[in-house]
Amino acid sequence: MTSTHAFWLAGRQATGETTFDVTSPWDGRLVGKVSVPTEAQVEEAVATAYAVRDEFAATPAHVRADALDHVSRRLVERTEEIAQLISAENGKPIKWARGEVGRAVSVFRFAAEEARRFNGGEAQRLDTDPGGQGRLSLTRRFPKGVVLGIAPFNFPLNLCAHKVAPAIAAGAPIILKPAPATPLSGLIIGDLLAETELPAGSWSILPVSNERMPALVQDERLPVISFTGSEKVGYSIMDSVPRKHCTLELGGNGAAVVLADFASDADLDWAATRIATFSNSQGGQSCISVQRVIADASVYERLLPRVVAAVEAQVTGDPSDDATEVGPLVSEDAAVRVESWVDEAVRAGATLLTGGKRDGASYAPTVLTDVPAGVTLASEEVFGPVLSVQKVEGEAAAFAAANDSKYGLQAGVFTHDLQTAFRAHRALEVGGVVIGDVPSYRADQMPYGGVKQSGVGREGVKFAMDDYTYERVMVLTGLAL
Repeated sequence: MTSTHAFWLAGRQATGETTFDVTSPWDGRLVGKVSVPTEAQVEEAVATAYAVRDEFAATPAHVRADALDHVSRRLVERTEEIAQLISAENGKPIKWARGEVGRAVSVFRFAAEEARRFNGGEAQRLDTDPGGQGRLSLTRRFPKGVVLGIAPFNFPLNLCAHKVAPAIAAGAPIILKPAPATPLSGLIIGDLLAETELPAGSWSILPVSNERMPALVQDERLPVISFTGSEKVGYSIMDSVPRKHCTLELGGNGAAVVLADFASDADLDWAATRIATFSNSQGGQSCISVQRVIADASVYERLLPRVVAAVEAQVTGDPSDDATEVGPLVSEDAAVRVESWVDEAVRAGATLLTGGKRDGASYAPTVLTDVPAGVTLASEEVFGPVLSVQKVEGEAAAFAAANDSKYGLQAGVFTHDLQTAFRAHRALEVGGVVIGDVPSYRADQMPYGGVKQSGVGREGVKFAMDDYTYERVMVLTGLAL
């Protein structure tokens, strides 16, 4: 009999009156039952976090840093167990699930390091004008208040870590809401935080249903919202609370640009392999997955068959198998949606080169060319193992094609030329440009986020801490500077 997983209420385990099932998208088996907090329990979590906010902000840096270090070490110790859990509830191949645990280890380690050096303050002498004689300012950062972190299903551990770890490092209480499809990985973080000495109420992990979220979003005691998910939901949150501070990590339509100088057989083999791997590695369910390949005409004919062959070589199947590279999508509904978008594109004139087949929640890695501009696949984030390849004439046309999207998260540019790299950095309307590789690279300490409809704000531990805090100036008077 499957046991029921408790949630974490103000630092302690609790259960509600109802439960929901978490099932595997691969075979439908029951992975676990999760208890749902009642309205009274949600209120207790919010009230306790709000009450403890000043105490937590004043917690010595070593207390918060030691707690974060502890979580990082315990994730290492439990890597295989947690990876198996991620794979079971998400459908992610075990090789990628292990990598996700490794990234979460780093996130908590980075947060521990930042907690120790954050907020040392910046001093400015003010006697640069006569009115400031004898005055010195000290600027430090203080938490804006309780953070409401809303995490998605596609990286069910690491994206929860990106909400929780920076908040703790900055001394901001956090209420984490994991995705309903994949709550178990987020609840694991509570297991590890409970082993620390953080103040009661400084964190809660609540598997609240999406339908109950509007009331939490509106609660004035939660002045900071950090959301990762769909464009539609993210902007609806921001529109509903215009006076709150919202960080939104939304969709993408990742472009990999292959330019004329990237032309040797070794170059094109590398580009094709990277494109195939990272259009499919999470079942395409990554905001920086490769969705568009934009190839210079001089390399297009040699690149295209390599991409198709590399995509067809991706090992699909049971996510628990170490050899599997592409597992199912998070649900059959998700796979049906991807199928409908590809079918629409083909009916409109796109050429299907490989893939295009669905089996339950699984969708075969797919490559298309000649995708018409007006179809959904051309403009929206597919969030599935599908990529299109197009031919352009020259660098300027390639960059224009990459920018021809409402999204602007990251782009990859395959080139060896340093001047081209700097032109790409200037020209591409995205939050990150990756030179010599696909757009799918993310280091968890760097600023990560987008422009246009890809969201506002930045993640990456230090940068999220900046989002969760504000500057407060103290002016000292009568000093002999």
